[in-house]
Amino acid sequence: MHGVEKLGKVEGGNHMAIWAAAWPQKMSTTSLNTASATPRRYMPGAPEIYFHKAIDNSRLLRAVDPVRNREMRMFTATVVICFLMSLVYLCQHCNSIEYGYKIEDLRAKRDQMADVNRTLKLEEATLKEPGRIDALAREMGMGLPAVGQVQRLDDPSTPDSGAPVMARANNISVVSVPN
Repeated sequence: MHGVEKLGKVEGGNHMAIWAAAWPQKMSTTSLNTASATPRRYMPGAPEIYFHKAIDNSRLLRAVDPVRNREMRMFTATVVICFLMSLVYLCQHCNSIEYGYKIEDLRAKRDQMADVNRTLKLEEATLKEPGRIDALAREMGMGLPAVGQVQRLDDPSTPDSGAPVMARANNISVVSVPN
């Protein structure tokens, strides 16, 4: 291209001289005949020249399109409603999962407490067995109370004199007897 590249903003008024310098020096007669028959849009070897023109668009105002504004408002409202509905669904779904975990935890605790309750009832039945209690009492040196040794404190046959009574514990043994 004879050392001429794309030109940017050209200073001065020497546009034709630069363009002519970039024009190929030898042109064949066939290219001249073809050039006169059909105009060329692109000339090989010709430089591209760009001119800078300042355009002031500061006074231009965009025309308001009410149909587009309404469409944008409807689109925005639809997106917001869809987002809120999905947010509500997501919250309900997460709460459902959380409550499911809590229910399973409580069921496990209930089953554990039922097992503990069953174990305690078996232990209570074992501890309340009269034969076992009698055997433990004999091992400790206890025996059946003698006649007159047991006094019922809630016996209504003893008169209440209303006089103060001093408590004594030397010869009295209290034994609970099942009714």
